[in-house]
Amino acid sequence: MTTETLAQDGLKINWVEMPTYNTIMALAAGAGLLLIVTFGRQLLQRRDIVPEGWAMAFIVPGAILAATGLHMTLTWPLASGGFAFDNIIFGEPALAFGVLMLAIGFVLWRRAPLFASAVPDEEAAGDARMRYVRGLIGPMSVFIFGLGLACFAIAAAGWTYTLFAAPPEEPISGQFADYPLVEATFISGLYVLVGVGAVLFPFALRRLQRTLLLIAGWAWGLAGLAFLLFGALNYFTHIGLIVNTQ
Repeated sequence: MTTETLAQDGLKINWVEMPTYNTIMALAAGAGLLLIVTFGRQLLQRRDIVPEGWAMAFIVPGAILAATGLHMTLTWPLASGGFAFDNIIFGEPALAFGVLMLAIGFVLWRRAPLFASAVPDEEAAGDARMRYVRGLIGPMSVFIFGLGLACFAIAAAGWTYTLFAAPPEEPISGQFADYPLVEATFISGLYVLVGVGAVLFPFALRRLQRTLLLIAGWAWGLAGLAFLLFGALNYFTHIGLIVNTQ
């Protein structure tokens, strides 16, 4: 059942049977992408960092994404109202990203002296941190590359089946209900950006090639900012959708 069919029948949703929390998930995912870009930039520029602060910054959104993503992934199907694909589109990527962020935060906490140590030769210390980070994340880059390919597949599904179209009962986004490709293009485009960064990440990490790093950084940065703002906006639009359809 598509969103358009539900709208024609007068959309009513039993929210007791349909948990929805992709508001906080989008917010945490956007913050996480921006944090990764900022942290990577500070490492490349050999800047001093406070590892405990960065550990908390990664663990907090990582825990939110891991918990909500795990519940959404294991609750199959998420609802009987035609939105079961949310388990795959939102739940599984959130779970994967959340666990990755938790792992980064844990390592930063455990290896805080390596990142916080003050030495006379700051450039040498920066090189040592970069070697450690490359050796640490290098093996995991295979999984990150796979997640990038999955993001491309999700984007293709979004365009093919217009999965992200909002019903007319949803404020703001519902204004484009008659043009389902608008929101489908917007959300699918965000997944493409995340996918580009993830697919390029292993090669950028291995070679530290400036062009690849810039492309990956800009892709994740733009997607992170968009997810952050879109998630914040959804706190209004989703509340409105619930009020209008309960």
